[in-house]
Amino acid sequence: MTMGRARRRLLDAAARRFYADGIAATGIDTVTAEAGVAKMSLYNNFSSKEELVLAYLHERHAEWLELCGVRTEAASNPAERVLAVFDAYLDHAATAYEAGFRGCGLLNGAAELPAGHPGREAVRQHKQEVRTILAERLAEGGVGDPEGLAEHLYLLVEGAVVTAGLQGSQEAIERARELAATLLATAGCPGAAPGAPPSPADRP
Repeated sequence: MTMGRARRRLLDAAARRFYADGIAATGIDTVTAEAGVAKMSLYNNFSSKEELVLAYLHERHAEWLELCGVRTEAASNPAERVLAVFDAYLDHAATAYEAGFRGCGLLNGAAELPAGHPGREAVRQHKQEVRTILAERLAEGGVGDPEGLAEHLYLLVEGAVVTAGLQGSQEAIERARELAATLLATAGCPGAAPGAPPSPADRP
């Protein structure tokens, strides 16, 4: 097995186990067994479990950006471009996870990591990028005080994702999206319709 293929299998196995069971509860032996590779393969690709965890968190960030990118491409107006952030989280919640939807994998990971762990910084940067995306799209839509509204929408979506993870359902995110649509309409964002429901998932 090539190193690239082994690394991919290890990352996929780690993603399944970390999300379903938690980072602390998942040992190296569990990851290698799930990946079907020798333990030496793990250390040929990652210097430690910490490095594997960090790679896992970076991949979760990239996956969310991809989901958001697909929704953004389908958007036809500024309001839909903002709401694409909510739709990306809805698509995340609709994914067929082994143990069901447990919320944001990045936040779950950060909650398990000690202060100062590089993984916590990776999660912080991801969440900052989410907020930045909201602010930039609000500014593009000509909304007054885009930074202020971005803060409200950011707290709205993040709170909804946490609640949805606890409930094991995406209903909180759907409701948050409807509230966000109303806020966008009030702010005069082009294309906004108060209480607009989520659009159907259209990912390939």
